[in-house]
Amino acid sequence: MGFRVIKTSIATLLSILTADALGVENPLSAGLLAILGVDVTRKRSLHTVSSRFFASVLGLLLAFGIFYLLGFHYWVLAVYILIAFPLMSRAHMKEGIVTSSVVVFRVFTGEALSMHIMITQIELLIIGLGYATIVNFAYMPKHEHRLSDIRCKVDKLFAVIFKQIAVTLRDPYHVWDGKELIEAESLISQGQVTANHALENQMINPNDAWNVYFYMRKQQLERVEYMLELISRVYQRMPQGEVAAILFDQLSIDVIDETYTGKTEYLLDQMQAEFKMMELPSTRDEFEMRSSILQLCRELEIYLNIAKKYKSPAELQARKEMD
Repeated sequence: MGFRVIKTSIATLLSILTADALGVENPLSAGLLAILGVDVTRKRSLHTVSSRFFASVLGLLLAFGIFYLLGFHYWVLAVYILIAFPLMSRAHMKEGIVTSSVVVFRVFTGEALSMHIMITQIELLIIGLGYATIVNFAYMPKHEHRLSDIRCKVDKLFAVIFKQIAVTLRDPYHVWDGKELIEAESLISQGQVTANHALENQMINPNDAWNVYFYMRKQQLERVEYMLELISRVYQRMPQGEVAAILFDQLSIDVIDETYTGKTEYLLDQMQAEFKMMELPSTRDEFEMRSSILQLCRELEIYLNIAKKYKSPAELQARKEMD
């Protein structure tokens, strides 16, 4: 927000000075249009500025026709709104409704129609929105550091969550408040918004790696929440729970790694093979708890498949570093 205020002030000042130097009437209006034109990303700026400009030109043409036929009366403005706003909305120029209204209301205040007035309003639009576009493209804050920081925090939260799962599997009476789940969900949402802003600022060769990462984490968090539901059904210490806890100990280490190591997957394959060789449960309670642990392992497999899909394998990453 701080950078946007600075950019707005620069665009406003340059617009007013330029309009005044060129002798355009009412140069302060150029500054007002510049304020309306500054946006948060380059792509959004290009879209909104073009919408505002063409919507304003359309509004001027309609207003000139309506004012010429009906005159300069307050009720005529209502007629203009009833006609112009739906047209702009259908033409996908909603962002330009406010800007066009400013221009049209200024013409209404002058109570005069001429080619000179039309050209003056278009000149103000070009100067104000033009400087807003130039300032937007000249500088946009970098998001890389913030995205890296969010990723680091999310990875650490996942590591804590998996550690807590391991502790709970070893000791079903362990109490955990689960605040890391809420924090992780909030950070992932922040990361997705920031990643979208970063992508919209990349006009050439956009890289959506950050969007992919946060999408992956969002999918994985959904699987983790279901894992916790399964763990809540295991209310006694069990040998299978101890074995599953080893998986989550390893996963709490792997989750911080930017590459897919495959270590947890290897341990999971071993555990599933051991499950097939175990004797059948002797009681209903044991059957239900072992069933929950087995289902937990299947959910873990889904989680790992998501990581395998979006993370680079460790071998591939090593080759890239050597190259």
